[in-house]
Amino acid sequence: MTVKLTMDEKNDIQSIIQRFFEQERGEELGIIGTEQFFAMIDEEIGRYYYNKGLVDAKRLIEEKMMGVDEDISALEILPPRRPRIK
Repeated sequence: MTVKLTMDEKNDIQSIIQRFFEQERGEELGIIGTEQFFAMIDEEIGRYYYNKGLVDAKRLIEEKMMGVDEDISALEILPPRRPRIK
């Protein structure tokens, strides 16, 4: 599954990449180089972040469901306690 980014999001990411190369490496990366670098990150590395996000979301949902289960159990009406017959 691929993540669909808007054109504005892609442009923002490409600007970040260009700024990084200029500030950290002193290199001016053109549009084609920026697009190629972004495509490589997207295709080769992006899946790790995507999958980590899914794991985090699953854990959060499981925690919330555990809380819901506890809340529902707290609402349970138990039968009155009766003395044992001997």
